Amino acid sequence: MVQLNAKSLPSIAMARGVAPKTERVIQFGEGGFLRAFCDWMIDMANEKAGMDAGVVIVQPIGRGMVGMLNEQDGLYTLILRGQVDGKPTKDTRIIQSVTRGLSPFDDFDGFLALAHQREMRIIISNTTEAGIVYTGKDSFDDRPQASYPGKLTRLLYERFVAFGGAKGTGFILLPCELIDYNGRNLQECCMKTAEQWGLSDAFKTWLTTENVFCSTLVDRIVTGFPRGEADALYEEFGYKDNMLDTAEPFGLWVIEGPAWIEDELPFKKAGCNVVFTQDVSPYKLRKVRMLNGAHTSMVLGAYLAGHEIVGDCMADPTMRKYMSRALFEEIMPTLDLPKDDLEAFASAIFERFSNPFNRHLLLSIALNSQSKFRARVLPTIKEYVARKGALPPILTFSMAAFIAFYCGEKKEDGSFAGVRAAGNEYPIADDQFVLDFFAGMKGKPAAEIAHAVLANADFWGEDLTKTLPGFEASVAASLGAIFDKGAKAAIAEVVG
Repeated sequence: MVQLNAKSLPSIAMARGVAPKTERVIQFGEGGFLRAFCDWMIDMANEKAGMDAGVVIVQPIGRGMVGMLNEQDGLYTLILRGQVDGKPTKDTRIIQSVTRGLSPFDDFDGFLALAHQREMRIIISNTTEAGIVYTGKDSFDDRPQASYPGKLTRLLYERFVAFGGAKGTGFILLPCELIDYNGRNLQECCMKTAEQWGLSDAFKTWLTTENVFCSTLVDRIVTGFPRGEADALYEEFGYKDNMLDTAEPFGLWVIEGPAWIEDELPFKKAGCNVVFTQDVSPYKLRKVRMLNGAHTSMVLGAYLAGHEIVGDCMADPTMRKYMSRALFEEIMPTLDLPKDDLEAFASAIFERFSNPFNRHLLLSIALNSQSKFRARVLPTIKEYVARKGALPPILTFSMAAFIAFYCGEKKEDGSFAGVRAAGNEYPIADDQFVLDFFAGMKGKPAAEIAHAVLANADFWGEDLTKTLPGFEASVAASLGAIFDKGAKAAIAEVVG
């Protein structure tokens, strides 16, 4: 069987798209997410909007996959599969936007040479949430610098010197790391690095005036290399692909920046779901409240009711109604984006949660639920009360489900576990102070447990028994129903 590469590509019947002639993008990170998200969008824009942008992938850590990528001349297959408009869909595409990979650990001079390519215009990154951090440990003379901001600052300085700080020689930077205001944080890290290294004021001015650090929000579930299916897919394709990648069809990129960058990033013209905005905050709030909030408010009760994966919940009419009421009746009324926009996002959530290719375990989502509930659900409850003058029934019940899930006991090995109605144990994983608190709750009356949890200001930053009138009584009643009747019957009651 042939290997996917530039030589074999002409003989592959399913190959489509346009190979770029010009390298315009430097990308820090070769992982499955960027390849299934950003590089796919660039590939689409090359074909449908004439972007002509080749991507050079820079390996941000010592050990990585650029060698394997180069063996395939940057080519790889991406499969997008799931549900769209209620119907199963699958799209298979050979991505041609990546021209080559480069390791600054093996070829630092080649890395710096990227700054001398005048056509280079865009820098993309996904170096994990810990990647955008100023460490103070990088040196200008390191080859390469250890941190991403260190490598980036060195590359930007090389660019500044190569073109004399001329206007129009800066970059559009699109960090995809999952931290708040990633663009602003990245710029701040670069400025601190420049100051540490004693670089000129002229460079620092060029850094801030000629480069646009866009804060972004990215959203796509990427399931990566399909290990159990790879051989069968190779037989279907007629070639082998060691960089094969899979993801869901849904993808959203929100990019905060000046209006003119939309002309340089023609993703919308290519049909991609990209929002250009002056403020990423409402879209981040929408994702946290709707997508993440729907997960957190549903999974604990659903697991206690006997479900294992998110897809199971979507196939259960009661759980589907539970989530529908939470999203459309309780979460959406607390957000200020246009109703059509919110409804479309909510509908997409249902399709994403129903995707049979994403076997998202409820227990995986349940990890560290205390902090997740505080960030994703509690603000919606408070906002709903402020706007409606009443408690949101489903989200209030979800607090009781959280408490019931966490009412476990400490095992001899130091771990914590709860017990479902069926009798099977399940692990409870969270910060130690959370587990220690709940270890003393099992067996106490529902009202006593509810009061202790809601009054715990270390959990919520406030005493909820005082700041949310009626909340304690409602949570206690729902917790009692879960204890007495089981989660399945209690959920059916609250849904009505």
